[in-house]
Amino acid sequence: MSRRLVLSTLFVVAIVGGYLTYRSMRSSGARSVQVMRWFRDSDSHADWEILQGTRCGDAPFILPTDGIIGYLWDDSFRPGHRHQGLDIFGGKELGETPVIAAYEGYLRRLPDWTSSVIMRVPSDPLEPGRQIWLYYTHMADADGNSFIDDAFPRGTSEVLIPAGTLLGYQGNYSGDPFNPTGIHLHFSIVLDDGNGTFLNELEIKNTLDPTPYLGMALNAKVNQDGIPTCNE
Repeated sequence: MSRRLVLSTLFVVAIVGGYLTYRSMRSSGARSVQVMRWFRDSDSHADWEILQGTRCGDAPFILPTDGIIGYLWDDSFRPGHRHQGLDIFGGKELGETPVIAAYEGYLRRLPDWTSSVIMRVPSDPLEPGRQIWLYYTHMADADGNSFIDDAFPRGTSEVLIPAGTLLGYQGNYSGDPFNPTGIHLHFSIVLDDGNGTFLNELEIKNTLDPTPYLGMALNAKVNQDGIPTCNE
């Protein structure tokens, strides 16, 4: 292969790669603008807000918190990144926006979990017999002061929790007190490893598209730039 052909091929690959990166990040960029608009003037965008406990249509899950769903499953914030769940921004101060269980399940809080709980659902309502897990995180402040309800101390295991149970409140914990997240809830649906525990939530291949579980367009590939609501 000639040098010219090699350079031409590399140029085409770079262009295609750049285009795909642009496409993958465009939707999250558009939503970022909408999130900022909502924070600046939430009253003018009240139609974007979801309310905890709401069931959209005949979806099996209820909404786990108040706010706007700023980032969706499979959104991208940087090249190579694929978001594994939903980021829901309440728009209030730390520890003020309640987080509730979206579905009945058995709650666990590992001994080293500051801001997170996970719930085991023995039978997926959309695929009966398959076990799934519901993960809720960022329920603490930047310094690690937890906003998880006192009913679920570190080390809690296999406590049956009905849908709608208070789990805690939205926070901004990231593990680094000098680089907190925005105040929000991150919620994801995680696959079981086949041996009775959950897979690594940090990899999108281990999570499920929450769209059919919550009855809204929550997949970034489908919903390119909109803030999803029950009324869409």
